[in-house]
Amino acid sequence: MGIEVKLAFDLLAFISVMVLIVLGLGIIASMMGIFNFAHGEFVLLGAYTVYLFESSGLSAWAGILAAPLVLALIGLVLERLVIRRFYAAPIIAMLGTYAIGLVIREIVRGLLGGHYKSISEPLPGVITLFGIDFSAWRTVIVLTTACIVAGTWLFLARTSIGLQVRGSLENPNLARACGISTTRLYAFTFAFGAALAGLAGALIVPLYQLSADIGTRFLVQAFLSVMLGGVGTFEGPVLGAAAVGGMAAGLPWLVIPVLADPLVFVIALIIVKLRPQGFITQGRL
Repeated sequence: MGIEVKLAFDLLAFISVMVLIVLGLGIIASMMGIFNFAHGEFVLLGAYTVYLFESSGLSAWAGILAAPLVLALIGLVLERLVIRRFYAAPIIAMLGTYAIGLVIREIVRGLLGGHYKSISEPLPGVITLFGIDFSAWRTVIVLTTACIVAGTWLFLARTSIGLQVRGSLENPNLARACGISTTRLYAFTFAFGAALAGLAGALIVPLYQLSADIGTRFLVQAFLSVMLGGVGTFEGPVLGAAAVGGMAAGLPWLVIPVLADPLVFVIALIIVKLRPQGFITQGRL
């Protein structure tokens, strides 16, 4: 029984990572109508920020706190300089963000010298509950994700700025006619999505060795999650992330590991074919 509980908890920790990554990607896609192909590199930069802090002799905790702030600033600059020019052309926006991601990835690869770097867990050890040992750091990831999701939902549902964001999402032309600056909201949204990706990278880097491709492994799964959940909702991408993350982490225990990843895509594509609008199409925030 203890082994099954620990496996379920590790599965929950991986799902939490996916939810953090997908939440930022889903908000950007829903609000701005574009898919950010540099999102995986934002995860990479968040992880790299923690590495810089630790290699400089500073606390890894400081790097984790700094990562979302650094990525929010990077996201804001990119949105102001590049992304905002492509809102009317989503395909060009995807190509542009892909090019940005490629540049970021290769720069970091050069800075790392093509090597893998290990980051120690800021909170090592285990937490014992009911006689079962749980990874302390995975517990931090699960609790942090729960707080971020709850806080984001409350922000969008209970604040005036959240109301403006939802109004701009539903009808940007009407929002502009009402005097809402959609330009500022788009910049804020992109920066917020980048910050969530940076936080995700900072949290996962102690579990995975840092390399230039650390974000790439999650990017395609994140897009599948948004497609499954449904663009234009808050709950949809979160539910899609739970489904894809659960399959990605759980299937290797049921089938040959080499078949697990292709099977995730096959199952996801079947669901998208049967329900192209996503899991959730009603009850938008």
